Amino acid sequence: MIVLNVTYRCKPDMREDFLERIIAEGIDKASRAEDGNIKYDYYIPFDGSDELLLVEKWRDEGALTAHAATEHFGRLKELKPIYVKDTVIERFEV
Repeated sequence: MIVLNVTYRCKPDMREDFLERIIAEGIDKASRAEDGNIKYDYYIPFDGSDELLLVEKWRDEGALTAHAATEHFGRLKELKPIYVKDTVIERFEV
């Protein structure tokens, strides 16, 4: 299993708009529905920072590679420059 902790450091006061857009466009639901997806959830920190954490779990490398080729993943990449100033990805293989 592959686990990704994706921390989006959003532009000031853009975190909620970014998450709302992801949900409105169904990016989260489409990712959860993919073959090989085990978990795909967003978390907001209590400290008031502009960060948004995405925790993803994938069955294997093939599922993750297929995810990166989807239309909704491409749409997320298009949205990021509007809302996000920096992204940090931590990858774990369990």
